[in-house]
Amino acid sequence: MKRSAVDADAPAGATVLEILYRDEDVVAVHKPPGLMVHRSELDRRETRFVVQLLRAQLGRHVFPAHRLDRGTSGVLLLAFDARTAARLGQAFESRAVDKRYLAVVRGWPEPAGSIEHSLRRLEDGKDRGDPDSLRQDACTDYRRLACAEVPIPSRHHDTTRVALVELHPRTGRQHQVRRHLKHISHPVLGDATYGKGPLNRAFAELTGTGRLLLACADLHLAHPVGGRPLRLHAPLEPAFAALCAKLGWNL
Repeated sequence: MKRSAVDADAPAGATVLEILYRDEDVVAVHKPPGLMVHRSELDRRETRFVVQLLRAQLGRHVFPAHRLDRGTSGVLLLAFDARTAARLGQAFESRAVDKRYLAVVRGWPEPAGSIEHSLRRLEDGKDRGDPDSLRQDACTDYRRLACAEVPIPSRHHDTTRVALVELHPRTGRQHQVRRHLKHISHPVLGDATYGKGPLNRAFAELTGTGRLLLACADLHLAHPVGGRPLRLHAPLEPAFAALCAKLGWNL
């Protein structure tokens, strides 16, 4: 096993991705917010991707085992060959991977609960209006970790409530965590698609943090070669961590 903040194989001057874990079969990186995993129809103008950057950094082909939304930071797992990537993909599809996310949301959700709400299949990140027969079952468990109030006027109050929430998606639907939090009226702050634009802008102006406040903190799974336990963790990205500190949340 090899852990490092940077990699000696990275080309001079290139963006260096933080390596969380690396062996002969897989590599896990800390994906920064704003970076797409691979080329997509969502943004044809984008020229920088995790797969491209990591290939240049390590001098080897890499194959993503799962996806993180462009704005989401945290643990991203990739394989060094297509067969291992396929095994990992099957593990994600069969719900054999325990995923833990952290999010800052509007309002104060219940202390804990499960969101069981089926979701339409998305195409390129967009809801194409598929009939209800194509809805997919989806479940996300959550726990509220901390609460705060910020001086942003809301509809009936002089302040706005915000909370730090831990989430465990039990299924892997596209944008599941973000869509489920919207469903219970506690959207992720900084979410331009499922959140509230005026609140996002006011919060960004107040805190100086305009990113999507969602991070994949942990992945727990069996190693695709040999089956030993693989526990991957990413600390909060600096801007996310600084915001939590500013709100008085000691993580």
